[in-house]
Amino acid sequence: MPGTHTRVVVVGASLAGVHTVRALRAREYAGEIVLVGAEPGAADGVAVDRPALSKEFLTDTEPSAVPVLSPGDLADLDARLVRGRAVDLDLRTRHVVLHEGRRLEYSALVVATGSTPRTLPGVETLRGVHTLRTLADATDIRAACTPGTRVVVIGGGFIGAETAWAARARGCSVTVVEMLPAMLLRGVGPLLGEAFTRRYAAAGIDLRMNTGVAGIEGRDRAEGVRLTDGSRLPADVVVLGLGTRPETSWLDSSGLDLRDGVVCDERLAARGAQDVFAVGDVVRWRNPRYGEDTRVEHYTNAVETAGVVAANLTGGDQRHDALPYVWSDQLDSRLQVFGRIRPQDDLHVVQGDLGGSFVAISGGDGVLQGAVGFGAVRQLMPYRRMLASGTSWDEARGMADGTPADAQAHPLVRPRP
Repeated sequence: MPGTHTRVVVVGASLAGVHTVRALRAREYAGEIVLVGAEPGAADGVAVDRPALSKEFLTDTEPSAVPVLSPGDLADLDARLVRGRAVDLDLRTRHVVLHEGRRLEYSALVVATGSTPRTLPGVETLRGVHTLRTLADATDIRAACTPGTRVVVIGGGFIGAETAWAARARGCSVTVVEMLPAMLLRGVGPLLGEAFTRRYAAAGIDLRMNTGVAGIEGRDRAEGVRLTDGSRLPADVVVLGLGTRPETSWLDSSGLDLRDGVVCDERLAARGAQDVFAVGDVVRWRNPRYGEDTRVEHYTNAVETAGVVAANLTGGDQRHDALPYVWSDQLDSRLQVFGRIRPQDDLHVVQGDLGGSFVAISGGDGVLQGAVGFGAVRQLMPYRRMLASGTSWDEARGMADGTPADAQAHPLVRPRP
């Protein structure tokens, strides 16, 4: 029963897993906590704080990376760290199986194994081809991106764009290849994506939109990238920013419902299993705010899901219905997105303009759906409150149009008919 668990095993020692441990102790959970970590390249299996790896770590003169859990933290939390990779889960006997055959018994289990970068077939042994997930990845990319280096970034999402900008700042010649028609399109929608595409092009980054990758050339190391339009890009360094997939391979034979993540209910309890929860990148849950299954791969969601699970493991009954939020550093400014930006929704620029700092809101189905701020942290906050309260689209636009003269609304056409 909730609140009576004597041993909670948390599999995954990155942000979501560590915050679950912290949240359990903050709620005065007195039982045993076992944290299982297998971060590549980390002696103790604990990850570093990942957001900085695609940002200041690549550009600072003296970069640093902070682990999400120090030995002192571990002692203060009275948690036991087990270095190892989980390879199986036995729901019947309540055991997690590690790669060397060791079995860890649990009374409650939290799956926090995060996600793994997507890659391209045949590049695993090719030097000069990188993904960006771990401290070792970021260290290798930073060392390779010296002035004059020819860098090809495959993927124009948040990580790809951040990496491209960092490489450009380090004096590299940078090309971004993206199959979609605009940069950041999945995150901010078509109209804002087009605006960011123009700004990245103006910053001296070569953009190849609507283009796929036919292959990466080179015998031992990357020498070029062949595109589906028949062109070839010379390359010394190739960075794959192709998104991620949830790390659920170790659960394939467990019997859990796995569909692009561990499928959970509104309380983040795994469907069809007892006393099993999931947090962070790996959880796909029924979001009561939107009435649909959702999976989110961002920092805030990792922290929030950890808090929900900790509450439900200690006698609470919480649903995860937090307002989605993501932030990214783009073009030396902070980009923030609250809610969701759907391609079919209307878009309204309410402050600034798309060539500088701005705030834009989007709406559809009669409701304010999302708000985006670029270089406008304070100005965005009123729209966050509107989203949280369920403000109608007409009301949100009316309030925006009534702002002072120096922040007049600039309506834009619908991005899709």
